Order: sequence, then structure tokens, then C-alpha cells
Amino acid sequence: MRTSTTDPRPRVLHLTQPVEGGVARVVTDLVRAQLTAGLAVTVACPDGALTTGLRQLGADVRHWHATRSPGPSLVREVRHLARVIDDVRPHLVHAHSAKAGLAGRLAVRGRIPTVFQPHAWSFEATGGAASALARVWERWGVRWASQVVCVSEAERMTGMHAGIRGRWSVIPNGVDLQRFRPASAGTVRAGLRPLRDVDPAAPLVVCVGRLCRQKGQAVLLRAWSSVARRVPGARLVLVGDGPDRDRLRAYAPRSVLFTGAVADVVPWYQAADLVVLPSRWEGMALAPLEAMACGRPVVATDVDGARESLPLSLAPHCLVPPGNPATLARALTELLLDPPLRASLGRQGLQYVLSSHDVRHTAEAVTDVYRHLIGVRPDPRVAPPQHRESIHP
Repeated sequence: MRTSTTDPRPRVLHLTQPVEGGVARVVTDLVRAQLTAGLAVTVACPDGALTTGLRQLGADVRHWHATRSPGPSLVREVRHLARVIDDVRPHLVHAHSAKAGLAGRLAVRGRIPTVFQPHAWSFEATGGAASALARVWERWGVRWASQVVCVSEAERMTGMHAGIRGRWSVIPNGVDLQRFRPASAGTVRAGLRPLRDVDPAAPLVVCVGRLCRQKGQAVLLRAWSSVARRVPGARLVLVGDGPDRDRLRAYAPRSVLFTGAVADVVPWYQAADLVVLPSRWEGMALAPLEAMACGRPVVATDVDGARESLPLSLAPHCLVPPGNPATLARALTELLLDPPLRASLGRQGLQYVLSSHDVRHTAEAVTDVYRHLIGVRPDPRVAPPQHRESIHP
């Protein structure tokens, strides 16, 4: 559905290059909430599963052909975005992640209120000259961001320490608690085809994320050999796809399963005994929050946002240093060998997510940012969403 420039509703244009994974889920949740609140929402992004889902929600989706990283095509991509902006004439632009943040701010250059949400800083993804160049750009480009929205205080501090002097808001990621919820692991496992030849009683560790350097699956595989020796029959499932797929498969032992891209990650969280995210860097990863919403304990690396996404009582058991296979192996082994502890951590994590990371609160906080910038008001013809009091496992 195309948004008309004569539509009296506030017009928001989301820009995003990633079309899968956590950023796609964040964009989808925001678009759903904003459409419900009566905003006119357009999204410019490459074609993929994200565009299909957004159209089903009723969003106006514009094709933006863009590569994941800056390159020779950047000038063409910026010009394309400028044409989309001229056509949509949004009251506000919300750019997600480094590439869309780069192209979007170059296309707008401060002429329209612009929200930039890094979802982890670009200079953390590289080293040497590329990292230095990314820092220079972020210091310069922040002048074209009316507000920088970080998903954790740690992400904001990383930006501040890099010399980025913007107008900041910290809005933690949230989870759709209607979708991510506890279920019987045994029942769910029976319906997952990749597990058909796995012993239903086998200890199951699940890692959900794009197969890439950021998510740290290579570190996890180095840790897994030790885990498999100490926990006979244990299986590790890597859920997702990405540029490191073939390399990871080449040296993964037989106790590691690869699902490829999946349409729905929820059953994999629910099937797990333990969820792991060995990231090298993050802003605030969605996977641990989603796992805890499903009542599953988590082991994650202590990168930006990790401590803020866990109750304090879980940190000693659930956080490990990034890039350290030995420490990661010990944490996984300890929890796999202690079912009562896993159950306790799962319950604590669930209650924490219910109280602190409901996606509705996230969407409301983002709308408050919009309201500050352009005076957004909910459409009076649209009934406000009904809030649930709680969810029980």
C-alpha cells in the first residue's frame, strides 16, 4: 500500500539494509506498533523476507537495492534513497544500522528530522584503517542525526568514547511476548525436522544468529570440542545462514547441526536446553532476550548490552569474556550438567524479560522520540493496544 503525501497522518520512513536477523525483527516490531498507532509508515530496504512481512502488515515498502557494506555503489544508493525521500516526503526518517545510517544521512543531510539507530557501531566490525575511517564518518555524520538511539547504555558509551557527540536516547530492545513464550521442549523438538535423528533426551545447545564474524560461531566451535567430551551425547545447533557458513561447516564435528535460514526461530529457542550467543560485539543482542522470553537459560559474551539484558543474579553464570573458547566451554558444560540450575536461571530470565523488555514499551519509547522531534500524536480513530499483565510459563 502506497502512502499518499496528502495523507494527514505523520509519515515515517524507515531505512534498513539488513533484511534478516535481529535488525529486521526490530524494524518489523516498530512498523507493526506504528501502524497500529495510526502513523503512515514506509520502509525502504532491499527485497527479501522482510519486505514480504512488512507488506503483510500494511506498510508501504519501497525497494532499495543496497549492498551490506559501503563500496563503489554508495553514490548510486544515496541517489536512489534521495528519490524515495522526495516521493514519500516523510516528516521523519529513521535509519537503522551502519549502511542505512550512512546512505540515509547523506541523502537527507539534516533537511528532515532524522533518527539514527546504529544497532552496534560500524567501527567495531573492522580494524585498522577501515575502523579509523568509520569513526571519522560517525563523528562527522552525527551532525545530520536529530537523535541517536542506542539500544543500551554501553552502546552509547562506546559511541561517546569514540568521540561521537550527538543527542542521545537509550531505548533497550524489546521482545514480542505474544510470540516468544515458553513451551515444552520435548513437544517442540518432535516437530523440528533437522532433529529427527537426534536422541530426544540429548542435551541441546542452540545458537541463533547470522553466521559471521560478529556473532562468534567460530569461537563457539573451538569451545564445543571440550563440551562434547564432558557431556556425552550433547548436540549444538547453529540456526541461521551467512558468509561464514561453508568455513564453519568445514571443521564442525558431527555433533554440530546447521539449519540454514529458518522462517521462525521461536521453536528453536523452545527446543533448547541452553541458548548461547558468543558475539564479538553487539549493541544489545535480541537472541538472549528472545531465549529468556521462552524460559531458556542463556550463556552470552560480555559485550555491549549484555549485562543490561540480564538480571544481576544471572551474570556470574551467564556472561563470559568474548573470544575465549576455554571460558565459554566451562560455562556451557557447567549448565548442561546442572539441570536444576538451568531451570532456575530460565525462570529468573523469563520474569526479567516480562518486566523489563516488552516490545510495546520499546515502541512507545521510540514514538516519544518522534513526538519530541515532529510532534507525533496517536491517531484518535485508532484504539490503543491492550496491555497484558503477565505471561506465565
